[in-house]
Amino acid sequence: MQQLTPNPSFSLTMRVQLLNRAGMLSSVISALSEAGGNLGQIDLIQQTRKISVRDITVNAYSTEHMDQLIAVVNAIPEIRVLDIYDRTFQLHKGGKIVVNSKVAVKGQDDLAMVYTPGVGRVCMAIAEDKRKAYDYTIKCNTIAVVTDGTAVLGLGDIGPEAAMPVMEGKAMLFKQFAGLDAFPICLNTKDVDEIVATVKFLAPTFGGINLEDISAPRCFEIEKRLKEELDIPVYHDDQHGTAVVVVAATINALKVVGKPIDTVSIVMNGAGASGIAVARLLREAGVKRIAMCDSQGCITKDRPNLTPEKLEFASEKGGSLAEVIKGADMFVGLSVKGALTPEMVRSMAPAPIVFAMANPIPEIQPELVENDVAVIATGRSDYANQINNVLAFPGIFRGALDARVTKITMQMNLGAAQAIASLVSSSDLAPDFIIPSVFDPRVSNAVAAAVHAVARQQGLANA
Repeated sequence: MQQLTPNPSFSLTMRVQLLNRAGMLSSVISALSEAGGNLGQIDLIQQTRKISVRDITVNAYSTEHMDQLIAVVNAIPEIRVLDIYDRTFQLHKGGKIVVNSKVAVKGQDDLAMVYTPGVGRVCMAIAEDKRKAYDYTIKCNTIAVVTDGTAVLGLGDIGPEAAMPVMEGKAMLFKQFAGLDAFPICLNTKDVDEIVATVKFLAPTFGGINLEDISAPRCFEIEKRLKEELDIPVYHDDQHGTAVVVVAATINALKVVGKPIDTVSIVMNGAGASGIAVARLLREAGVKRIAMCDSQGCITKDRPNLTPEKLEFASEKGGSLAEVIKGADMFVGLSVKGALTPEMVRSMAPAPIVFAMANPIPEIQPELVENDVAVIATGRSDYANQINNVLAFPGIFRGALDARVTKITMQMNLGAAQAIASLVSSSDLAPDFIIPSVFDPRVSNAVAAAVHAVARQQGLANA
């Protein structure tokens, strides 16, 4: 089903010139509304006795829809479209991040301390004890966001240059939600050995490595090797960040329907990096029955050429998604639009839970099953219960760097999930509110504290 909900990612501002008489502005507003646009702010830029110039902001649901909205305004007599701004492209113009100095160099004394000769004393202190890099350099608060551009959002292999806007955005989120400095490292190689070697060469600068948008199954090997060979935390957010937020939402969704986590059966559709990580953390949280499906149906142990990750969750009995979902308590989708049908949902156990997280269009549009499910969540911000990695990765890295751990463990991820779930009180918990907002100021601190606490319990905290 086509994505028909206008949203800010397809947003434009049109600067229009109108005759300054009654009804002209309303004709523009009516035309945009009838064409399915969602109107935003309207600003008066200039006005004379004869004309007025206004900026009109409107959200569409696709690039084609944006073109339609422009066309309907151009078709109105006595209206001139003077300029058009694609608000998303405008926001990215020139990049979204900068590097700022923390120290003002106002004179010779400052210069002598921040640079030569005074800086030499600090260099020698670190040379004698490398741990002091955490005290006297940016290492203590800096993350490398590393990608090869092979699995960017839902766009696929678009290359390292095209991945940059996403990595910049990730760096912004680290800063806003956890006060961490992060920098995009977009590598012009898909070779596993070269990626591992490059990250190892860069590692002295950073306190942690966030792997991002690297295609499966290569991402599994890259993360595994870097974890083994580096003494700083390495985290593939597409896997583990997704898993943390899904498990947090699952904990609360099961409270809504009154089902213990160790009794439910879950059908998963999508066996890529995020799907495998979600299944592993659900199992760590107590789920005992998981049926993993991919494009060929339920994964079975007798299927040839299975990856080790798929074999880990292979079932004895196969079948299509429509067959294995019958009687299931919960569906978790990390796959493609339209994979789930209303008939499949109605075949599930009473009070079914559906997490349809394909982006930008989910496995099933919530409107189609709103009367058939107890709880539904998506990856989108325009529906209730958004499963968003931003709830997890800033706080996880904040806690990991504060504790100076060398690795982030499964137990730390589970602690983070439980901390996120706990922020929805029993009085607030509802079918349309199982997960806190990404803008809830408590989230990052709660997650960081949970990670730090687990690190201490595991004897892994070095600070």
